[in-house]
Amino acid sequence: MKTIRWGIIGCGDVTEVKSGPGFQKAPNAALQAVMRRDASLAEDYAKRHGVPQWYSDAEALIHDPQVDAVYIATPPAYHKEYTLLCAQAGKPVYVEKPMALNTAECEAMIQACREAGVPLFVAFYRRALPKFIQVRDWIAEGLIGDVRFVQMTHYQPPSADERTGQSQAWRVNPAIAGGGKFVDLASHTLDIMDFILGPVQTAKGAASNQAGLYAADDIVSAQFLFESGVHGTGIWCFNAAQYVEMNEIVGSKGRIRFSTFVNDGPVEVFTETESFEKIFPPPAHIQQPLITLLTAALNGNGESPSNGETAMRTSRVMDAIYKDLLITLT
Repeated sequence: MKTIRWGIIGCGDVTEVKSGPGFQKAPNAALQAVMRRDASLAEDYAKRHGVPQWYSDAEALIHDPQVDAVYIATPPAYHKEYTLLCAQAGKPVYVEKPMALNTAECEAMIQACREAGVPLFVAFYRRALPKFIQVRDWIAEGLIGDVRFVQMTHYQPPSADERTGQSQAWRVNPAIAGGGKFVDLASHTLDIMDFILGPVQTAKGAASNQAGLYAADDIVSAQFLFESGVHGTGIWCFNAAQYVEMNEIVGSKGRIRFSTFVNDGPVEVFTETESFEKIFPPPAHIQQPLITLLTAALNGNGESPSNGETAMRTSRVMDAIYKDLLITLT
């Protein structure tokens, strides 16, 4: 198998531990180049991480003949632009989540990559983690019987900068994020429910800005109907007093509780005959298992569990919620 030489566009915080080192440690992968608009920051990152090449121009990285595939780690507003440039250059793309600002952008990205004959992967990396694979397997094996419904709950207090109206974070800038923190955080939960329970068929919801600390929404509530007939509800509030984040899948013979984001938290199982919990220690670099799978896929060995088509389904669900209409998604 050949070594896939990766380039990163946007070597910000997410690449320091979560993803960047994964390209250096995954089998048959190497981190060849990084790019950041601030040349001094790009150079600093390259030197600290032992990356051979750095750029301040994205197109220069994309057209580097020693870069085989490109990881786009920018905020969502730039995903479409850079994906299209990669497709034009014939380079496989691995883009951060959420996939884009909206479904229309996702569709354009998928079409461009399809026409160019290059793979399009998306960083919904939980699909490759043992914790969520085990939950899916338990569901498939009928451990809790027929699934009836799922409840998704996530609330947390605003940051200190948000409380003073001084936050510059892209996650609360709708023009860059596509919405509020719901888009950035809930997309992970919605995607993993798609992975575990299958696609959502219909969705509706409401989004509001209750605290007025920034331009984006700070609370979202939603209802879902999965293709399988499973019902779902969700509440995401980012102006609460405490942090709570938990999912509960309820079946005819039991229930399973787990967190999307507390990576070392237990998965709790309650059935008619037993109750137990299991902890799945997270990898040091949380994206490395997925990077390993998609690098293998580029070598013709298997497929990535997260791609443009699967990720677009989550964008469609979020679009439906933001439109506050009952929309048939399939």
